[in-house]
Amino acid sequence: MAGHVAVVGATGAVGQEFLRVLEQRNFPFEKITFMASARSAGKPITFKGKTHTVVELKEDSFKGVDIALFSAGGSTSKQFAPAAAAAGCVVVDNSSAFRMDPGVPLVVPEVNPEDIKQHKGIIANPNCSTIIMNVPVWPLHKVNPIKRIVVSTYQAVSGAGAWGLWELEEQIKAYVAGQPIVKNKFPHPIVNNLFCHNSKVAENGYNEEENKMVFETRKIFHAPTLLVTATCVRVPVPRAHSESINITFSKPITEQEVREILAGAPGVKIVDDRERNHFPMPLESSNQDDVLVGRIRQDISQPDGCGIEMFVSGDQLRKGAALNAVQIAELL
Repeated sequence: MAGHVAVVGATGAVGQEFLRVLEQRNFPFEKITFMASARSAGKPITFKGKTHTVVELKEDSFKGVDIALFSAGGSTSKQFAPAAAAAGCVVVDNSSAFRMDPGVPLVVPEVNPEDIKQHKGIIANPNCSTIIMNVPVWPLHKVNPIKRIVVSTYQAVSGAGAWGLWELEEQIKAYVAGQPIVKNKFPHPIVNNLFCHNSKVAENGYNEEENKMVFETRKIFHAPTLLVTATCVRVPVPRAHSESINITFSKPITEQEVREILAGAPGVKIVDDRERNHFPMPLESSNQDDVLVGRIRQDISQPDGCGIEMFVSGDQLRKGAALNAVQIAELL
């Protein structure tokens, strides 16, 4: 049992999902503390039928805390996670602040749980789209090493935070009422539209989300030369990310072999009904722990039989964030 657990950023969208996952999985602890910025300090939070008061996050907040689940943004993590680790707390950080730090494990429990043992006080939770791809791709890679991954994502607005969901809802209301569509934080209107993921485009022409999928997957798989390319797109869907994944394997593999491997893979649920045209979709993956996998088919552009296409959908607030972090805490 964990003695004292802290949830940092408890009032945010992922922070609230942390609470739901901790309660649903009956995570064992003796004491729990909810932390947030000064402007959220003092707010009430109900957890397991009891009302708790949010306390202000400070560098000296972690004395006596055993595990801290961070979901408060990269700058906050950079400031407070090292202080927490210095106080003897193990931080599971949901931001991108430490993901590519060679001294910090980057963990998907279904893929590389053994890396947790290497931590020095901080463990990084991968990017949501990376996790959703890695859960079904890894069991295939173990059986037949992958040479190349080409992924295109369809990412929900709530992945940008609670404001993303609010902006979509406001634009839907305006559209229905025949009023002008007003964009706020997104760079373009999101209703009736889709656009390149709203993260900075790097010098290599890839946006930050795409680069995360490339470099995080290589680190998680311990495959620094693995060929990965990504195109990440924001779509007008409230919750759950979907991804089209094209894989080139080292040896020929059939779609039936893929189904058999994935049928026994942890965190995966096959939804692949060709007769009814029923495949993974955000409506059905929302609020679910498993990544839904379907559209499994041979890539007809690779006549050597080494190519497979599939389509996945996963809840980016649960498996893509809160659930993955809580699973790490359970392993701790």
